[in-house]
Formats: sequence, C-alpha cells, structure tokens
Amino acid sequence: MPTLPVFNSAELQDAKMLLSAKVATMLGRKMEEGDWSFVYCNAKRIPEIGWSNLSIDISYNGLGVEHKMRCIRKNSAIQDVCGTTLMHPAATRSIRIPEGEPNPNKVSEHILTQYAELIAARTKKVSEGHSSGHTDMRIGWLLWKELLDEFLYFEEPMTPPKPSHFYANWNVTPERGARKATRSLWIYEKDTGIKRYSVTTTAGAKIQPYFDVPSPRDPNLYYFRVQGNVIDINVVEVWITRSTAKFLESHVGSLDFEILSQRILQYNPVQNKETSSYYAKATDLAIPVKISLEAYNHLKSKVASYISDEQVIQIFAQSMTST
Repeated sequence: MPTLPVFNSAELQDAKMLLSAKVATMLGRKMEEGDWSFVYCNAKRIPEIGWSNLSIDISYNGLGVEHKMRCIRKNSAIQDVCGTTLMHPAATRSIRIPEGEPNPNKVSEHILTQYAELIAARTKKVSEGHSSGHTDMRIGWLLWKELLDEFLYFEEPMTPPKPSHFYANWNVTPERGARKATRSLWIYEKDTGIKRYSVTTTAGAKIQPYFDVPSPRDPNLYYFRVQGNVIDINVVEVWITRSTAKFLESHVGSLDFEILSQRILQYNPVQNKETSSYYAKATDLAIPVKISLEAYNHLKSKVASYISDEQVIQIFAQSMTST
C-alpha cells in the first residue's frame, strides 16, 4: 500500500511542538486517540470534531482520516519496526459473524463485504461535507513508544477490500489451563499469501488488520522525538508545563540555560536509609482546596475547553501571575 504525504514543512514543525507540549501535560499516562487528534488538527488547522470509536476521526473539506494507534513496548528505538508488518488490535467492531457457517471463505466474504460497506458509508458521509463531493479517504497509523519519547506516523489510502482477492482459514487455539479455547479467522491475500486480517469470533467480533510500516527512507513517514531531544552539543530540549515553568522561575530565579543547568547539577536528594518501603499518600500527588459552589461554577463557565479541575485552576493561577 503506498504512503501519502501529510504535513508540509510548517505543519510538521507545528505538529512536533504540539506533540511535545501535549506529552508534557500527560504525566506519563498512555497515549489516547484524542491526544493525537488534537495535535493533528491544530497542526493542519483543521477544526476538531472529537474522536469517536463510532465514526471517522477527521472529516474536513473532503478529507477523511481514520486514526489507528499502536504502542511499541520494546526498549529499542521505534524506527526498528520500520519495514516490518504489525497487527492492530481492532479496525472495527461493527461486523457480525454468520452463525453456523463452517466454510471459512464464505465467512471471510461476508465479513469483508461488511467492512467494505462501512468504508463506503463513511466515504459518503465525508463527501457530503464537501461542495464538489470529492473525497480523500485515508488511514493514519500512529506508533508510539511506551515512554512517550518517540513517535512514527504515516497515512495510506483507505480502500474497501474486495472479498474475491482473499482466502481464509480457521485458526483454533486449544484450551490451556484456565484459558478457554478460542477460534479466529485468518484472512490472506491470494496474490501474495500475506495475512492481512485476523477476525476474532469470541468476546465480541472484531477485525484486526495487519499493516506494513514503511522504510525509514520513505518521505511520507514522519518521525517525532519529543522527550530528551538533543538539539545541539550538550543541549537537550525539555518541554514542561506552564505551571511548572512558573514555579521553577519563581524558585530558581530564571529559566536561563546556564542558571537552570547549574541548579539541576546541584540537585542531590537526601535518601532515608531507615525507610525500607514507602506507600504513597493522596497528598503526595495533589492537595484538596475548598471554594464556594458559586466560585466553582463561575470558573468552569469561563474556561471554554474544560478537561479537569486541575486544568481550570492552572489557568486561573496563570492569570494571577500575568497581572
């Protein structure tokens, strides 16, 4: 499947900075589809429509993009997966398995027909949002390291599969201890013999597609390093939240490269050797403060994109320091 260009040079730079800033606010939690949708839409100046499992993620002026993500848990560099084939946990759950049909090829035809109809329906919906009816339908693959330091992204055409181009076999995993026996359908390309779909039939039917990660030389494969990014000799770029920056500036005196680096080099935490184990308390992470209900509702009404209480209090605190 050919890859497609996504970002121009300005958009790519914006995407890297937005992703760096977004990761700084995540505090190590897992990457979600909504996080990447925020980065993508703002970098490309596309209105956000909100991520959903039930509809296409990007629909704007005939462009339709379905975002799929896969976490890479290996300790090696993320580019090690370039040139390999990976499986995504789910392309869609909007399919039904025909009951009582033993022939795997007939089941495959039924499933791929449903998948093709789903793509056609989404294409029609995207076309309705463009005056000419033109559509550019794509699948965007985001690969992210578990440590949130490296990312790969690429897009390829979203094309409905033709059932006649595939064949299928049943794969049965026997019962092992407490694990029950499972049955899945493996679907292969007739021309190449490559497995392209695995369809689960237990615990909710879903299509699990296999996709090819492009070569690192592919110009449409975008690489982002957003933590510990070495930008010059002995210079590392570290993104921190505005609240952390304000706190550092007030206690260190400056965010100047030399001053901040020297203060960090002086950092030497005292270890309590008498304590063999430690159990976290809620107040280690955050502290509760009390405000009136009137004040709380007023604050939420003044912040357009409410995410959490912490966020609105941060915005309020920043306004105090800027006055």
